[in-house]
Amino acid sequence: MIIARRSLNLRQGQTDIEVMVRLYQPEPDGDAWTTRFEIDWPEGPRRGAATGLDSLQSLLLALQMIGSEIYTSNYHKAGALAWHEPGQGYGFPVPQNLRDLLIGHDARFL
Repeated sequence: MIIARRSLNLRQGQTDIEVMVRLYQPEPDGDAWTTRFEIDWPEGPRRGAATGLDSLQSLLLALQMIGSEIYTSNYHKAGALAWHEPGQGYGFPVPQNLRDLLIGHDARFL
């Protein structure tokens, strides 16, 4: 079951393309928990999952994986991706080793 979604805007030439991000409810996975996610990139969806010791850890890791995917994408590097305002970030956390990539509000608050 989807528990959260966010719509990002991708500017390609004169066209705006919606990039939908979906986060699924954490699910028990043996002795652990797994949280799945999807990012609808124009070239095809990116599906992933994060596994943690409990549901909260798997959820946090999934959010960081989403943030990592977005911040290391060619769309971010080209400055073509936005959430509310261009250059202000996407509202997803990243692991510590990627924090130098954060922009705008993300750089101040995450």
